[in-house]
Order: sequence, then C-alpha cells, then structure tokens
Amino acid sequence: MSPKTSESGAKTGRKGSGRNPALTPGRIAVLVLAVLALIFIFQNTQETEIRLLIPVVTMPLWTALLGMGIIGALFGAYFMNRRR
Repeated sequence: MSPKTSESGAKTGRKGSGRNPALTPGRIAVLVLAVLALIFIFQNTQETEIRLLIPVVTMPLWTALLGMGIIGALFGAYFMNRRR
C-alpha cells in the first residue's frame, strides 16, 4: 500500500486512521506511577539524617525522595534520547 495523499497529491504521512489520541496506555501508566510516587513522597515528611559522602545533612525525607526522583527522571530522559 502506498502512503495516503491529500487532494493536492502531497503525502500526509499518516498511518492507520490518522488518529493520535492524547491518552495512550503508556501515558496513562506513567501518569499513575507519577501520582503514586508523589503520594509516597509527601506521606514521608519526617526529618531524617542523610550522609552526602562526608557531611551529614538533616532534611525532610520528602525533599530527599523528590530530589532522587527528579535525578532519576533526568537520567532516564537523557538515556532515552541517546538511544534515538
């Protein structure tokens, strides 16, 4: 089969019915996981001591969890972009 063409004869590049739904199963799964991670983070609000190589820092646990989540998301996005 050849790609679909518009009335002017230009290729549209669409596959299938041409629909691009905003909520795909993958996007829904990521959204649910993000909400669950935020609930987990904000349920843990007590102060805790964290060792950063040498110094010991006292901070709310939610700050450390949120920071690690952001760092993990940045690493994941970086390596996904490198695969392409």
